[in-house]
Amino acid sequence: MLKRLPFLCAALLALAACSHDSNSDNSAAEATAPAVTSTAPAATAPAGTVSSPATAAAASTAAAPAGSASVAPAEAPADTAKPAVAAAPFVDTGKWVEGKNYFRIDPAQPTSHPGKIEVTEVFSYGCPACNAFHSTVDRIAKSLPSDAVMNYLAASFRPDENWPMYQRAFYTAQALGVVDKSHDAMYDAVWKSKELSTYNATSSGLKPQEAWPTIEDAAKFYAKYGVDPKEFVAVANSFSVNTQMKRADDLMKAYGVESTPTMIVNGKYRFTAGDAGGYAQSIELTLWLVSKEAAGK
Repeated sequence: MLKRLPFLCAALLALAACSHDSNSDNSAAEATAPAVTSTAPAATAPAGTVSSPATAAAASTAAAPAGSASVAPAEAPADTAKPAVAAAPFVDTGKWVEGKNYFRIDPAQPTSHPGKIEVTEVFSYGCPACNAFHSTVDRIAKSLPSDAVMNYLAASFRPDENWPMYQRAFYTAQALGVVDKSHDAMYDAVWKSKELSTYNATSSGLKPQEAWPTIEDAAKFYAKYGVDPKEFVAVANSFSVNTQMKRADDLMKAYGVESTPTMIVNGKYRFTAGDAGGYAQSIELTLWLVSKEAAGK
């Protein structure tokens, strides 16, 4: 959700995140270096919540209130299908500490899969840290018990790095039913083949804005999955996709998301790989929070 560079240590990768301070040096954010981050200013959340990202278009939108209709993120791609297994019994050994390793979302947000525990990755195809974390998310999806479901929520809070286009492409692909076929390949198109990269292919830093990939370029990519490019562009600019994008932005504010990738468990808890202590710990913490929800704790 790469150009050969010197190996980056796992500890750095585990703490990587794309956050919101656009005053950071974008030229330092190598298109192929997931450990380096770039940031942009976060919108101020209501009292009692954590500050969260906003696009230029959605910066003045209030956080979605509890009980409101939430956006339904895409379910896990088909290749992450998992065996039907029961949730592990909930055991609290004191290893995971609320307020340190994970954070309660207050108020908790409604979910879109009644009877299932939702695990959601907040991500962007344009986020190098998300690209680095992507294989870990695949492992999480495959490890979930039968009473849990994997979802994805696309972020747009880095318009200075073309994230709104990637968000629009994701929700268009979701509307056209090709996310399960294209999710992994979309990361590759941005970070390996570079056909949809906003970064320079042979040097650090962003391309000139006029050279950034457009939704029309994304349509050509999705044509590989049987989608007519003209139809893709039409759906991408539809009221339905615009609404989905705004709902996603609102939901991320309500979650208190400050960076990507961020994991959300059942609309109640959020954490990053840095909070968890690393990639492997992110898998462990996700499954522990799922078992906590399953036990009603």
